[in-house]
Amino acid sequence: MITISKERLDEIQNEIKGKRIAIIGDMMLDSYFWGNVKRISPEAPVPVVEVDNEFSRFGGAANVALNISTLGGYPIPVGVIGNDNNGIIFKELMSESKIDNSGIIIDNNRPTTTKTRVIANNQHVVRVDQENKNAIQNSVEDKILDFVKNNKNSLDGIVLQDYNKGVLTQKLINRIIKIANENNIIITVDPKFDNFFEYKNVTVFKPNRKETEDAFGVRIFDNDSVTNAGKLLLEKLNPKYALLTLGEEGIAIFASENDEKRIPTKARKVRDVSGAGDTVISTLTIALAAGADIYEASYLANYSGGLVCEEVGIVPIFSDKLFDTVKKELQ
Repeated sequence: MITISKERLDEIQNEIKGKRIAIIGDMMLDSYFWGNVKRISPEAPVPVVEVDNEFSRFGGAANVALNISTLGGYPIPVGVIGNDNNGIIFKELMSESKIDNSGIIIDNNRPTTTKTRVIANNQHVVRVDQENKNAIQNSVEDKILDFVKNNKNSLDGIVLQDYNKGVLTQKLINRIIKIANENNIIITVDPKFDNFFEYKNVTVFKPNRKETEDAFGVRIFDNDSVTNAGKLLLEKLNPKYALLTLGEEGIAIFASENDEKRIPTKARKVRDVSGAGDTVISTLTIALAAGADIYEASYLANYSGGLVCEEVGIVPIFSDKLFDTVKKELQ
């Protein structure tokens, strides 16, 4: 059982303020068209959506940056957008959110990764994806690497947020981890399948159940299989800590082969799990940067993931909401 006193929560919340976290990975834009369907198109047997509202939000690694900001930290997103209209919208969102854009590279050869959802009568009708999943060019790799090198002395933490959209190449992954370890910078990873085994020797490696099952070709279905998966993560990737997220079953934390702890989920009424993984890695990383130990950071991360699952759509976690809710539970 992991518990934190109110005094300790106050310390962590205060220390989080201003922590500089680089979020390196696949920047995305989530766009939405909301409306109603009143007729079928005469051109084809498809619904005609009359749009009432249109808006865009951060997605992918950009959503992690937003969560770092709403938690009180100073996010520095590092990634690629295109020289297109969606890229303009992305930069406008950064300006509105007062997020540092110095690490964002415009690549004329790629579109801004965008997921556009059409929702009519409160039902998801279709999603349109604009993306290029090929690896970024060497010149773009070098720009990202130079940015990390030039800013390494001011960073309190690094998040590698991989959605397999081509930004986190093997070269970048290996070089950035090396820089972090040589400079004692906390580095956490939210992986996907393609580069899973490249993320060796990080501070925290945080896959979910499916990613771990796919990577190792196993099924995780009971306590023993969770334990065995944790041992495989430690053996094959050698992180300081492995954190396995298990959805409604919470989180399993592995510090060594014989050191495993479980935290049950804190979701009260799950309405939408979208973006919960982004919130978990954000909270975990900034809490560690603020001096929390792995169990305190995981406790807060698990809590924040549960809170955002109570909301509809991708929403960030706010510092006061997280810490006030945890304190109320302690009463």
